[in-house]
Amino acid sequence: MKNSCLLILVLALLVSCIQKSTNDSRYQPKEYVELQHPEWSKNATIYEVNVRQYTPEGTFKAFESHLPRLKKMGIDIIWLMPIHPIGMEKRKGTLGSEYSVKDYYGVNPEYGTKEDFKALVDKIHSMGMYVILDWVGNHSAWDNPLAKEHPDWYTKTKGGDFQPTPWYDWSDVIDFDYNKPEMRKYMTDAMKYWVKDLDVDGYRCDVGGFIPVDFWENVRTELDEIKPVFMLAEWESRDLHKKAFDMTYAWSLFKELEKATKGQTGGLVEYMAHDVNTFPRNAYRMTFTDNHDMNSWYNTPFINFGDGLKAAMVFTCTVNGMPLVYSGQEAGLNKSLKFFDKDEIEWKDHEFYDFFQKLFELKHKNQALWNGAWGGEMVRIDNDKPQHVISFVREKNKQVVLPIINFSAETQQVKLQDTYYAGTYTELFSNKTYTLEGGDVLSLAPWSYLVLYK
Repeated sequence: MKNSCLLILVLALLVSCIQKSTNDSRYQPKEYVELQHPEWSKNATIYEVNVRQYTPEGTFKAFESHLPRLKKMGIDIIWLMPIHPIGMEKRKGTLGSEYSVKDYYGVNPEYGTKEDFKALVDKIHSMGMYVILDWVGNHSAWDNPLAKEHPDWYTKTKGGDFQPTPWYDWSDVIDFDYNKPEMRKYMTDAMKYWVKDLDVDGYRCDVGGFIPVDFWENVRTELDEIKPVFMLAEWESRDLHKKAFDMTYAWSLFKELEKATKGQTGGLVEYMAHDVNTFPRNAYRMTFTDNHDMNSWYNTPFINFGDGLKAAMVFTCTVNGMPLVYSGQEAGLNKSLKFFDKDEIEWKDHEFYDFFQKLFELKHKNQALWNGAWGGEMVRIDNDKPQHVISFVREKNKQVVLPIINFSAETQQVKLQDTYYAGTYTELFSNKTYTLEGGDVLSLAPWSYLVLYK
């Protein structure tokens, strides 16, 4: 009897210790992303506006007339490339780079006045869309007054001279020194100004990874005290997601998509595996087949992806992430726009407009495609042609999207080897009904795709 009591006592103590250890906060799982995404971003899409090249006038007022078309296409966030006055000293080309900022509180007079800008912001908001500004915090123009008023706010060469960002051929700008608290406060206050006084909804931050993370984390805190903002970093790093940025670039996806349209799909599978297993679940990735850097400095999507372009576009609109459309892409833009000079976009009817519209309508309605933790995790569907065909499924709250994409120039008879996706689906582009049971064999024409949903 004594032994039995002793055993019961020991077991009780053991259970108590186990409960205590499992209740210890040190052992509780935590979500890496601590910031709160704006609720309106949960199923949002994003569109990059090159104001200079968008219209013959190249102004805010002229661009405003395009808003109904973009709204109808399914755009939620308007990202405006830098709107500030451009430096004259060491200017490149006739008009200079918009990323050479002369005044962080001013508006480029070529685009209009500050009143014109505010009217554009108000119009965007009235249509149920949001607007973010391209913010160039890493460097300024040589003739930005800060260079004379606060020369100690900039990094210097060994000889004590101003310098562009080291290792880059950015000769028209000079590099800030984020070891200076006064400079950090100036930059923070300037960013707060556009949110508080002009009502912008956040920022796309140029070369965000060049600037210390703790600066961005503080900026996010101070901006959110004004109103919930949306922050996009031109970078690809998980540390930026913790307290600073809602979204970073999926640069690596662009590169792997380009390889896939040239017969190397293995990198796409690796990208998806890394996205699921290494990136925070509630981190947004910005997916794209074009943006201003790729367009002006790399090449057009038609050259980069060839006959696989539409397959790549489907991929970027169905994987985990927020799809981006660049200015003119929906009109079949097929040239590299000049970066330092006027080079208008040719606007015409093109199949890509309806293509994006259909994909974005699905994204808005089907929770499987929503952003971050609001959406469904990507799950691989094995098939017998993995070197050519990518198949996966996403599911959230019983809503499902199942893309099957042929990244090859040959027709593929592909067999899906899993069974958990069984069910009846509608195909997005044909509106046909597909009943899948597991082990299904499907025929995919060269570079074709099925986007099944329910």
